[in-house]
Amino acid sequence: MKLGKTLISEHEIQHRTSQLAHQIVNDFKDKEILIVGVLKGAFMFTADLVRRISKLDAKIEIDFIRARSYGSGKESSGNVKIDLDVSADLKNTCVLLVDDIVDSGNTLKQVCEYLHGKGAANVSTCVLLDKPSRRTTDFVPDYIGFEIPDYFVVGYGLDHNERGRCLPFITHIVD
Repeated sequence: MKLGKTLISEHEIQHRTSQLAHQIVNDFKDKEILIVGVLKGAFMFTADLVRRISKLDAKIEIDFIRARSYGSGKESSGNVKIDLDVSADLKNTCVLLVDDIVDSGNTLKQVCEYLHGKGAANVSTCVLLDKPSRRTTDFVPDYIGFEIPDYFVVGYGLDHNERGRCLPFITHIVD
């Protein structure tokens, strides 16, 4: 796997994550938020976002879900599979679904519908990266870290065949 130039630095990610935390806390005011991170890709972003939200004295709980639409290639299969479900009772909760990237919008749209079906009163979404040029649905995230061009990216939780996930920045793969 050959990597291209850094698209988003570690510093830029941390700064934007702090901004998002403030915006989320301001928007949710005194509501308790169940933050649901989408594994595996969003684990780093979710952890950093939760730490920043916690420092702002927000009432939060944390859970995870594993939903996938990628196989071993670079293209989404379109079929969303939930491998690990949330353990929390979602009835009447305000959920903030946190993911690494929104591409077609299909995965997050389906996971939002799934969480609503489990009783969530409200499901908002926060993504580190948005690739609007790839959108095939009407899904739009509520909170967006960065808009990026149509590159296959790795780093800060995102991977290609489990490689590149632990990089502290976002870069792209060069074919």
